[in-house]
Amino acid sequence: MNTIEQQLWDYIDGNLDVQQALTIKGKINSDEDVKLLYEELLKANLALSSLELDEPSMSFTRNVMESIVTAPAPITLKTKVNIHIIYGISGFFIVLILALIGFALSSLDVKNAGLDVKFDVVLNFDQYITPTLIYTFLFVDLIIGLVFLDYLLRKRLIRK
Repeated sequence: MNTIEQQLWDYIDGNLDVQQALTIKGKINSDEDVKLLYEELLKANLALSSLELDEPSMSFTRNVMESIVTAPAPITLKTKVNIHIIYGISGFFIVLILALIGFALSSLDVKNAGLDVKFDVVLNFDQYITPTLIYTFLFVDLIIGLVFLDYLLRKRLIRK
């Protein structure tokens, strides 16, 4: 629907203020295409207003309620968590932890001076580990833990 058509509908419905109504009335009087569109919309409005609204029968509500009562109740879906998914996720986190340990060990500066061993560890975790990263990691761990707990509880329930 274009803007002039919307403005004409608002003019027919009386939703415009005085200034806008005068502007639309001027467009109707000056432009022949707008006048034809206005007349068509007036005819459509009269046809729509002459229609009678259908009312539902007196027993409509009762019939609907009876059909709801007779409909079968939905059954619950039983899902099974694949154990390989749990192993895959735990394997990912183990590899991630091993990678972090490997990175920490590779950035160690070990100096040997005879029997005197000094470990000069220069790790700046502040630039890598932000609070958002920690919260995200903890949230993902929480979700995985809840899924695993759900798996264990369902397994125990099935055994009983």
